[in-house]
Amino acid sequence: MSARTRKQVLILGGGFGGLYTALGLEQTLARDSDVQVTLVNRENFTLFTPMLHEVAASDLDMTHIVNPVRKLLSHVVFFHGEVVHIDLASKHVTVVHGPERHSHELNYDYLVLALGSTTNFFGLPGLERRGMTMKSLSDAIHLRNQLIDMLEEADFECAAGERPNLLTIVVAGGGFAGVETVAAVNDFLRESIRFYPHLTAAMLRVVLAHPGDVILPELGPKLGAYAQKKLSERKVEIRVNTKVVCVDEDVVDLSDGSTIPTKTMIWTAGTSANPLIATLPCKLDRGRIVTNEYLEVQDWPGVWALGDCASITDHKTGRPHPPTAQHALRQGKTVAKNVTATIRGGTKTRFSFSTLGLLAAIGRRTGVANILGINFSGFVAWFLWRTIYLSKLPRLEKKVRVALDWTLDLLFSKDLVHLLDLRAPTVSQIEQEVDTSLARSER
Repeated sequence: MSARTRKQVLILGGGFGGLYTALGLEQTLARDSDVQVTLVNRENFTLFTPMLHEVAASDLDMTHIVNPVRKLLSHVVFFHGEVVHIDLASKHVTVVHGPERHSHELNYDYLVLALGSTTNFFGLPGLERRGMTMKSLSDAIHLRNQLIDMLEEADFECAAGERPNLLTIVVAGGGFAGVETVAAVNDFLRESIRFYPHLTAAMLRVVLAHPGDVILPELGPKLGAYAQKKLSERKVEIRVNTKVVCVDEDVVDLSDGSTIPTKTMIWTAGTSANPLIATLPCKLDRGRIVTNEYLEVQDWPGVWALGDCASITDHKTGRPHPPTAQHALRQGKTVAKNVTATIRGGTKTRFSFSTLGLLAAIGRRTGVANILGINFSGFVAWFLWRTIYLSKLPRLEKKVRVALDWTLDLLFSKDLVHLLDLRAPTVSQIEQEVDTSLARSER
């Protein structure tokens, strides 16, 4: 049967929600001769975000927390491209792909929106231009390179006057991403600085700014206080009830009136739904698509939404389900069942799920966790973090590689290789950099 006569199921986004929708359909509709299931993703891999900070801290090889989509899906068609336009009325999606960004139109009969979220900078002065983020693999690699850059530059004797700026790191946001990032960065710097003869650990300053009373509020005040205590013992400076209000070239301004000289500012304090969502004629809740209990989009039959771009009410609490990986994963499985039921005819499945547990790694062999209402801290929580997330990592090959990385990390020091592309830039790349510099100077 030709592609034109087959029913087209189109999944936009290859994060946890989109991937597990595709994996579910891989076992059902994707094997049918009269249905074609297509997954569109900007990268040709899926990223296991819970381990992202370990790449930045040189604990894990960057390729070990990503899985090629084509190795995960045998019957689902994969399209490597970026979604730039969605027309719900005419049922087609515009995707650009390749170095020249060729435009391609994809038609569909059934659509799954799993486009995830982007970083929200809240319009703070200088933040988007100067702040680093931790949402993608390139973000983690960029941060790792930045940390090594700062150590290398500070080690020059001629840079002695600049060392306070170079060796100060500011992380904004005391949620899971911020705490795990600041803990990993702190460990990396303090374990690596011994290889730089002109530097000492006393020169390092690592700051965590959090707008609330206690970090990790999702885990409750007891575990949050424990995490603060442990991080403080490891020389992390924690500023609670404090927000970043401005980021200048070499200075971060805080809401308490203080300023911190730094060349490295990491922003983990906000996300918003993919900007494409705002262009759709759908009911939105704080920028996210409102769905019913079957994850269907209101007024648009044959369209489902899930993950970070969807607002899905938990009927037990009356509040939206949190945008976590464990929720998105299970939402993907539910959407796969409901797409199958819609096409084949059958009973649809309501989405119902309660958080099983929350875990955070807060430094060397230390963690905090709440699992089924029971609190864990210290080594036990750290061990649970590693065990549970290792079990969730797709494919045995990647599990083995990560386990080996962790074992080697116990035996050897941090890798300080600077992961830069050393190829000479093309003329077009040079021209683009010049144009970018001119545009910035005109602002």
